[in-house]
Amino acid sequence: MQKLPVGIQTFRTIIEGDYLYIDKTEIARALIDNYRYVFLSRPRRFGKSLFLDTLKNIFEGKRELFRGLLIEEQWNWEVTWPVIKISFSGGVHSKADLEVDLLHILKSNEERLGLKCENRSRAQYFFAELIKKASEKYKQKVVILVDEYDKPILDNIENIPEALTIRDGMRDFYTKIKENDEYLRFTFLTGVSKFSKVSLFSGLNNLEDISLNPDYGTVCGYTQLDVETAFAPYLEGVEMEQVKRWYNGYNFLGDKVYNPYDILLFIKNRFVFDNYWFETGTPRFLVELIKKNRYFIPDFLNINVDKSLLNSFNIESLNLETIMFQTGYLTIKRVLPSGMGVGYELGFPNKEVQISFNNYILQSMASVSEKEPIRHELLDLINAAAVERLEPVIKRLFASIAYNNFTNNSIESYEGFYASVLYAYFASLGVDIIAEDVSNKGRIDLTLKVEGKTLLFEFKVTDKEPLEQIKKMKYYEKYSGERYLIGIVFDPKARNVSKFEWEKI
Repeated sequence: MQKLPVGIQTFRTIIEGDYLYIDKTEIARALIDNYRYVFLSRPRRFGKSLFLDTLKNIFEGKRELFRGLLIEEQWNWEVTWPVIKISFSGGVHSKADLEVDLLHILKSNEERLGLKCENRSRAQYFFAELIKKASEKYKQKVVILVDEYDKPILDNIENIPEALTIRDGMRDFYTKIKENDEYLRFTFLTGVSKFSKVSLFSGLNNLEDISLNPDYGTVCGYTQLDVETAFAPYLEGVEMEQVKRWYNGYNFLGDKVYNPYDILLFIKNRFVFDNYWFETGTPRFLVELIKKNRYFIPDFLNINVDKSLLNSFNIESLNLETIMFQTGYLTIKRVLPSGMGVGYELGFPNKEVQISFNNYILQSMASVSEKEPIRHELLDLINAAAVERLEPVIKRLFASIAYNNFTNNSIESYEGFYASVLYAYFASLGVDIIAEDVSNKGRIDLTLKVEGKTLLFEFKVTDKEPLEQIKKMKYYEKYSGERYLIGIVFDPKARNVSKFEWEKI
């Protein structure tokens, strides 16, 4: 079997090293034929860098690398174009070092193309001269490929003034692309986030965004067909439905895809289900934004947004749903046509993200010493439907929440806070969970479904009778089999459970 390309982002290395390659060259050819200025947003570790490097080798006419691939007989390899490749994928970029980084990147391109530019005083002027001289020397238009165009900004997103300064500097740099349109054959930019044209691309307003174009929905990532065919020899004996639940589910309006990093690491680690993609780095500012806005965690299951919200990342007014989608923690579950244009229902893409993200939220709230024992104990009780033993565990759970999560605010008075905490714990266990479950009689606060058993939770703050409400409204009638009705009352002064009642139907 061919070797697995774990962490390899260079097309030549994959082909010459006989690594497994999922053929994206037909998509690359269609992209080149149909566009001149292209932008693609995908989460980290999704294969953007490899696809961009594939484009580079196509334009440079490296036919020997494409033997047997879809593009080989459909491309004129006699014609080549000079390529300027700019990558911000490595390292952390600060405001102080950005100009130096850009000059270094441009100098590397200058040497590779055999050019000698005179204006090196500023990166933007060096860039413009490099484009013009490359076109003149090779008597051909230039291809510009920019990998992780937004990384210098995202590296500094927790420091808004610095991020804004970097954004403005990058805008001046990217403006030189449009100013040199007469010398350009093709321009392709990739990144995690999509900044509005006004804030970053005001000088490049002819950039076409294919991030949610169904024709290019699988430009990055592995499809189910890829996993069942190309990866079949590597996955013998594996329960494929479980693999699908754990790692498939990213939807960019084409076929759903797997993050390549997950599949490759899953195989390399002998089929151990783990959070391979998630652990490579979760932005801390996401959790801070959630806490700051007192976000109702269960809403992550069914967020409805309009198209414009997903397409614009604004530093000065960070929108949680936009960030969560563009960074890959939420994906499109359903398209919602309306009279005012297209909207989307968002949710967690798969089990890995559901478990890992909610666990990450818990880490920001609960003491490390308590978190893991409670989660494991809670999972055992839920799987066994041992409802009679849940109360002390849930009390320990709330007792483990750091005091400063309550300081200087009244969040503990809100029913939604307690529902959020319990939802995060249950969701981090990977169980089938429904928040604000709709029945024909109303909404159930929380429903868990485990091996033919259904647990229905109703939450109240202070002196109320949640169990009576479940029974009165007969929320349980929509389910069959063993049903457990659980009513929990919270005391905002004690910041914990004051009443716990249950009944089996």
